[in-house]
Amino acid sequence: MSTSETAVSEEAPKASKSSRIPKIPFWIQILAGLALGVLLGWIAKSNDVGWLTSTLEHVGDLFIQLLKLAIAPLVFFAILVSITNLRQVNNAARLATRTLLWFMATSLIAVAIGLVIGLLTNPGAGTGLTPKDGKAPEHAGSWIDFLTGIVPTDIVTPFTQLQVLQIVFMAAVVGIAALKLGDRAEPVLKISRSALELLQKALWWVIRLAPIGTVGLIGHAIATYGWNLIGKYATFTVDIYVGCAIVLFGVYPLLLSTVAKVNPLQFFKGAWPAIQLAFVSRSSVGTMPVTQKVTERLGVPKEYASFAVPFGSTTKMDGCASIYPAIAAIFIAQIFDVPLGIGDYVLIAFVSVIGSAATAGLTGATVMLTLTLSTLGLPLEGVGLLMAIDPILDMMRTATNVAGQSVIPILVSAKEKILDRDAYAQAHGSRLEDDAADGADEQVSAREPVPA
Repeated sequence: MSTSETAVSEEAPKASKSSRIPKIPFWIQILAGLALGVLLGWIAKSNDVGWLTSTLEHVGDLFIQLLKLAIAPLVFFAILVSITNLRQVNNAARLATRTLLWFMATSLIAVAIGLVIGLLTNPGAGTGLTPKDGKAPEHAGSWIDFLTGIVPTDIVTPFTQLQVLQIVFMAAVVGIAALKLGDRAEPVLKISRSALELLQKALWWVIRLAPIGTVGLIGHAIATYGWNLIGKYATFTVDIYVGCAIVLFGVYPLLLSTVAKVNPLQFFKGAWPAIQLAFVSRSSVGTMPVTQKVTERLGVPKEYASFAVPFGSTTKMDGCASIYPAIAAIFIAQIFDVPLGIGDYVLIAFVSVIGSAATAGLTGATVMLTLTLSTLGLPLEGVGLLMAIDPILDMMRTATNVAGQSVIPILVSAKEKILDRDAYAQAHGSRLEDDAADGADEQVSAREPVPA
C-alpha cells in the first residue's frame, strides 16, 4: 500500500467521525424534559385533559418501573462485590470506619439545619390543614420492625417485595464470607462481577430514557396536584428546598474546600450528571451506577468508590432521612397542636443519624418519617398530610442524597491521601455513557494485536 493510500485510510475515520451530528448534552436533554413536562402538565391541568394526564402518568410510571426492575439484583451484587473489593485497598477497615463516621457527621449537620429552619418558619402555621385531613399509612415504621426487618425470613421474598435493607444484609453476609474464604470464593465472585456489569449496562439503557421519563414524572405531578397544592404547602415546600439547598450548595462545598482542599465548583462540574438524574428519578439506588462513575471520575480510587457509593446509596440520606423528617415532624406537631421540647429535637437527631438505613435508597421517605413520628409519639395520620406533596419534595431530597454519596468518598480519599487530584481537576460533565464506551474501546484495542 502506498504512503498516500495509507494517509487516506487513516483520515477517513476521522472525517466520518467529525461529520457526525453532535450529541445533545445529557443535562440539556433533562432540562428540555423538565420544561416539556411542566408545559404538558399545565395544559392537562388547566384544560382538564384526562387522556394527557393518564399518558404522562404511564410514561413516568414505566420509567420508574424500569429502574426498580434492576434495583434488587443491583443492590445485592453491588454490595457483595464492593465488600470483596476492599481487600484490594490498603487500610480497608480505617477507610470503612471513616466513611461511616462522615456519613453520621453530615447527617447530624443536615438534621440540625432542618430543625433550625422548621423552628424559624413554623411550616404548619396558617396552612388551613386540620388533623381530619390526615390519614394513617398502611405500613408504619418502628424500631422493632426496623431491627427485626433487617434479617429476612427467606432468600426470595426480599427480592420479590423489594426489601432493600434485607437484600443489603444478605449481600453483606455473603461478601464477608467470601473474604474469609479467600481464593476458594473466586468462582462466585467472578460470576458476581459479571452479573453486576450486565446489570449496570442494562441500567445505562434505562438511564438514557431519563429525559422521556422526566416529561412523564414532572408532567403528571403538575397535572395531578397543580400549583394550588404547592401553594397550600408553600412554607413547608420552601423549607425542604431551602434546607436541601443549604446542604447541597453550602455544607458540601465548605467541606470540600476545607477538609479535602479541592475546588467545590469542580465537584459540581463532574458530579452534575448524577445529581440531575437523582432529581428526576427520585431513586438513589437507581442512580447508583452514575454516582459511582462520577465519583471515580472525580479522583476517588475505583476499589474504594465501589465500596463507598453502593454503601452510601442504601444508607447515606441527608435529604430524605435528615432534613425532611426534621421539618416534617415540626410541621405535623403544629397541625396536631402537639408541643415539642428539647428532648424531642434530640430524638429527631438520633433517629436521623441512626435510622437513615430505613430509607434504603428507594423512591420516597415514608418509612423514615413514620419511624420518626412513632419515636416522638406523634400521630401517624400526619403522614397522610404530606403524601400528595411528596413527589415534588422527593426530587430535591434525592438530589441532595446523591451529592452526599459522592462527597463523602472524596473527603475520605483526600484525608487518606489516595485522591487523584489531577483527575479531580480535570473532571467534566459529559455524558457518562460516552466515557463508558470509550473505556470499552480502549480495552478492546489493548487486547487486539497491533498490525505490522
